Amino acid sequence: MTKIIKILGTGCPKCKATIALVEEVVKENNIDAEIIKVDDIMDIMEYDVLSTPAVVVDEKIMVKGRVPSKDEVKSLLNNPFVIGLGDDDNGDGCC
Repeated sequence: MTKIIKILGTGCPKCKATIALVEEVVKENNIDAEIIKVDDIMDIMEYDVLSTPAVVVDEKIMVKGRVPSKDEVKSLLNNPFVIGLGDDDNGDGCC
């Protein structure tokens, strides 16, 4: 089953780093996934995310307000039971 991965962010360096990281993990681990870049602020606001970057997997917010580590991304994409790996929406994200 194809995972739908959305990267929420307006295009700042941290958002771009998150996109590159997720793309790298998907490619290296042959994960069946579609990666969607969401950069429209109105679309981002629909997720109730106050700071980006954010990673949404199958419509569940998994990480927000920070760039996840490579191991975090690998874990959340390979483990269907992961609920979320952090909510650091404390204002030190980029946007």
